Amino acid sequence: MNRATPDSEAESSLLSHLIELRSRLMRGLAGVFVVLLALLPFTSRLYNWIAEPLIGRLPAGQTMIATDPAGGFIAPVKLALFAAIFVAAPWLLYQAWAFVAPGLYQREKKLALPMLASAVTLFYSGCAFAYFVVLPSLFKFVINFTPDVIAVTPDASAYLDFVLVIFLAFGASFELPVALVILVLLGWVTPAQLKEARGYALVGIFVLAAIITPPDVVSQLLLAIPMYLLYEAGIIASKWVRPREAE
Repeated sequence: MNRATPDSEAESSLLSHLIELRSRLMRGLAGVFVVLLALLPFTSRLYNWIAEPLIGRLPAGQTMIATDPAGGFIAPVKLALFAAIFVAAPWLLYQAWAFVAPGLYQREKKLALPMLASAVTLFYSGCAFAYFVVLPSLFKFVINFTPDVIAVTPDASAYLDFVLVIFLAFGASFELPVALVILVLLGWVTPAQLKEARGYALVGIFVLAAIITPPDVVSQLLLAIPMYLLYEAGIIASKWVRPREAE
């Protein structure tokens, strides 16, 4: 009677994992494709919406331009693709979760689900904060300090790239509480150490805000202040999830 060797069992297990990974990737991409198809008819509306923080503050008679002959077409389609990924993010994260969940212990599953939901919510919150608060304040500040002899006619593609970078910067920065909780769970830091490092964290946050935001005081403060508040929220959350045996 033939028995499977450990090597053949490991090879079979690896192959099944690769097949499962491919299946999850295909499902995730299919979800993004479906959302993209649904958004393509609304590319003009999407771009008008994303341009509103700037268009509403431009001087009368001024609008955007497309320096590239195809820029007026490429920019809205590019936005639709990023919007599809943005909307389908929960579906993509679910596929990742479904792939790794069978290998997690019960306690890890209980912690992972709330953290995953928190990460998605915080990222969306960061993007919403950037759109409704940061971009209007930033463009108002920039346009008010622009001399009258300079016509503000931003390029459509350059504006989209700028806005996407701002969204990514604020969305990622709002993940700070989740990152702190993970560090505490891994045992790399303790809530007490996070408290003691408040001063260093504050300086680091302002330096980071100065690096990833445009060179103006308004956007730097609008990123640094929420990040510090989120740092404090991360300290509170880390106390709740810290294992009892680590006390």
